[in-house]
Amino acid sequence: MARQSQTDLAVLGALSIKPMTGYELRQAITEVLGHFWHESFGQIYPCLANLQQLGFVRSTSADRSSTYRITAAGRRELARRLRDEPERQQPRNATLLRVFFGASLDEDDLVAILDRTERQAREQLATLAAAREQIANGTHNAAHGRYWLATVSAGEHAARAQLDWVNETRTTLLAPQLSSGRDSP
Repeated sequence: MARQSQTDLAVLGALSIKPMTGYELRQAITEVLGHFWHESFGQIYPCLANLQQLGFVRSTSADRSSTYRITAAGRRELARRLRDEPERQQPRNATLLRVFFGASLDEDDLVAILDRTERQAREQLATLAAAREQIANGTHNAAHGRYWLATVSAGEHAARAQLDWVNETRTTLLAPQLSSGRDSP
C-alpha cells in the first residue's frame, strides 16, 4: 500500500470516530495516534481534498474552516482498506545508524546516544501510561477503547524492548575490552 494510501487510511479512520476540521484532524493524529503514526499538514489537506473528490468525505464550512465527515461510502472504503494486508515499510532508525558506525565514535559519544535513547524510551512509557489511564477512565470513545489499548500495549512493548536493548548494548559495547583498545586499521 503506497504512502498516500496509508495517509488516506489514517484520515478516514480518524474521521470515523468523529467529524473534524483539518487542524483538529492533524491534532488528533498527533495526540492519539502519535505513538505509532504521524502525518503533516502538507499530507492531510491534499488527502482530504482527494477523499472528498472520491466521495469518501464531505465538508461543511463555518466561518473560515471546514469540518469534514466520513460518508457511508467512506466507511465502506475504510473497512476495505483495513482488511488489506499492510505493506511492509523499511525501517529508518537514526540511533541504529549511529551505533552501526560506532567504531568512528568515542566511547563518550556512544554513552550519550544510549543515554538519550533510554530517556526517550522512558518518556514514551510515561506518555503511554497517561494514554492508558485516559482510555481506562473512559475519557475517549468507549467503543474504540479496547482497540486503542492494544496499540498502547504495542508501544509499551516496543519501549521496554528499547530499554532492554540499551542495557544489552551498554554491556556488550562498553564493557572493558579484552584487547588493548579499539581495533587498529
